[in-house]
Amino acid sequence: MLLIANTAGLRSLVAAASTPSLPLVENAERQPFTAQVKRLLEATEYLGSPLAAADTRTLERELRSTLSADDNAAGTAAIQRILDKYCLVGVNINPESRVKVAQGPAKPELAQQGWRVFLVKVHNEAGVTAELRAVSPNAGRLHGSPKEEISNRWLDLMMFNSQPLKPALSGLSLEYRILQLYSRDAGKREAKLSFNVGQGTQDIGFRNEVDILFNCLPANEVTLRVRDENDQPTTASFIFKDQQGRIYPSQSKRLAPDFAFHPQIYRADGEAIALPDGEYTVEFSRGPESVTKTRTVRVSKKSKRFDFKVERWIDPSKSGWWSGDHHIHAAGCAHYERPTEGVHAPDMMRHCLGEDLKVGCNLTWGPCFDYQKQFFTGQDDKVSQHPYLLHYDVEVSGFGSHQSGHLCLLRLKEEIYPGGDSKNHWPTLGLNTLRWAKKQGAVCGPAHSGWGLEPGPSGGRPASSKTSGEVATLSDELPNYVVPPFNGIGANEYIVDVTHVVPGPDGGLVPAVDFMSAVDTPHVWELNIWYHTLNAGFRPRISGETDFPCIYGERVGLGRSYVKLDGKLNYHQWCEGIRQGRNFVSDGKSHLLEFRVNDAAMGENGSELKLSQPSTVRVSAKVAAYLNEKPNPELQKRPYNQKPYWDIERARIGASREVPVEVVVNGYPVSRRHIVADGRAHDIAFEVKIDRSSWVALRILPSSHTNPVFVLVDGQPVRASRRSVEWCLKGVDQCWSQKERFIKADEKEQALKDYAHAREVYRKLLAECEVD
Repeated sequence: MLLIANTAGLRSLVAAASTPSLPLVENAERQPFTAQVKRLLEATEYLGSPLAAADTRTLERELRSTLSADDNAAGTAAIQRILDKYCLVGVNINPESRVKVAQGPAKPELAQQGWRVFLVKVHNEAGVTAELRAVSPNAGRLHGSPKEEISNRWLDLMMFNSQPLKPALSGLSLEYRILQLYSRDAGKREAKLSFNVGQGTQDIGFRNEVDILFNCLPANEVTLRVRDENDQPTTASFIFKDQQGRIYPSQSKRLAPDFAFHPQIYRADGEAIALPDGEYTVEFSRGPESVTKTRTVRVSKKSKRFDFKVERWIDPSKSGWWSGDHHIHAAGCAHYERPTEGVHAPDMMRHCLGEDLKVGCNLTWGPCFDYQKQFFTGQDDKVSQHPYLLHYDVEVSGFGSHQSGHLCLLRLKEEIYPGGDSKNHWPTLGLNTLRWAKKQGAVCGPAHSGWGLEPGPSGGRPASSKTSGEVATLSDELPNYVVPPFNGIGANEYIVDVTHVVPGPDGGLVPAVDFMSAVDTPHVWELNIWYHTLNAGFRPRISGETDFPCIYGERVGLGRSYVKLDGKLNYHQWCEGIRQGRNFVSDGKSHLLEFRVNDAAMGENGSELKLSQPSTVRVSAKVAAYLNEKPNPELQKRPYNQKPYWDIERARIGASREVPVEVVVNGYPVSRRHIVADGRAHDIAFEVKIDRSSWVALRILPSSHTNPVFVLVDGQPVRASRRSVEWCLKGVDQCWSQKERFIKADEKEQALKDYAHAREVYRKLLAECEVD
């Protein structure tokens, strides 16, 4: 049943006896007309908005009766008199297919934050079989609205065109359709409704429009008691749906902090939601570390409060592992540029709280840069509430060196590159941006690493796009040795930058690149370049991101880093943990905790284990994962370059609840064990033979991946694969072929030197590598 109609329905909208009626349509053929009326009654029942019982009984008698030809007109007129009482409008389509509209006798009454159902009488003189469309200037989306239009866009509307009705008109001279209206507000509101059956069908003099004054009854304000697993007040995600699957509040009527591109809303303990009378299904959760729950609630005037308690399957923060997403945005992509230029810190903070994301790195980038730059302070934003931190930093995207690959610049002290006060003067060579950022102690790495690195000719996502380009790939092997096109906005110039060291805050040399981003592009494309540069002996770390709401608009924290900290969480140390590799990346549904090789812990003491000679080492970790008991075969079979790119469901083994934990040495899995993904922690250990200097990691692919531990044998550096170094060297030339044209003339000489340096480094490494 429809939420609104549960209590009110069509029966409450019947016109008073004094209300003018719509004209009767003569000569309607009874048999097809009554068949259409039967479907109409079924539809109103399906929608939970049946006619008044007495009218239904009368109609059913009329529909069952067998009339003579002389009585057909009288019977059809009797049916019209009953149905017309429920009509908000009458639509006439003249023989030239021109449409005109008149207000009907139904009571123009709506319900705040809810849907009401009305009938539309259609006199179709032209026999049109197109779809009847209803539109209104009052029904525009708030997302993207000018400020001055927000108050006027209070309405939402839709024609019901699903079974048992059909989308198009039947062509009969008389039929009835169903119109659904939603009100954001309570009180008196006027709306302009217009109808058409295609371009050019409006009647002259705007007679296809009608202005109607509605009385919108107030909704019930219900308080939500939201508690965590410890019965403490918290914030959670809620999706309210009626039995037709319609979402409340209406997405088209949302403004921040509720986002129009989300089905969910986020509410804190003690906050309220306005809902009309009815029955709702509520889905609630608090990020991937919780178990999604569903319950049914019934709202009435007596409803004052509903209680919700979040169930958690793991809390890594209790053992010092702090979740964070280093790449979220408050502007651009799915966010609106109107009525404000993006959203604000309190809005983003609410979403981080509702997804239990401890650290949100709010990156200012191209769209709305000049508006959003005001929020950068170099400190945690004032909306932060420990242990939940929101911090503004920068993504080089839509300006500067973005064509060579976007860059995430974390832990900045200065927001804007010297020489200007905006984004238009930034370097076009990424390494020049990194030199500036590293000098101030920033932690830096390429964003959405996989774009441009598809092992095939098209390179995945186009360089000028902020939306995902999902295309077929030629290889799903990991690692693979196909040189990608380097024609995107991912970790492209990275192949050059990773060979460089630049001055840090104290003048000492530090790596130009600290990390590579993962989880928001296809895992093969991301991990392949990372594996090759690790095999060459470099030590970039990996960090999880979402690029919300650009690559993923579903929620913040779909890609996460879990950073191990010994003391109190703070943003500086969390970023430092990324730099040191004291983290694993995850979709949040699998956790690779306390990863060690012998006594060397990931991220501690340079992540190094020193062996005097080849040996067998013990690889250990505490591993936990959570899968729903019911498999999702469609997602399991989906190609890896289609969303979601990282998801534990893709790691599920058949129809079981098991997932594989693999030990990776120099890019290849060397040992594997299955665990049950039921939320319990498993202590696992592997015995792995190391015969030369190598890097070692754990993964549940594609759901989570640790940073490496570097095992050095007899003091030798990692030179794991000559083929990897050859791949990197070819990558430099391929990258230059794609990026040279984007580099400004005054930076070209520096770029030539920087690319030449990379080639020299890789050639030197080739000489140091043994043949694979």
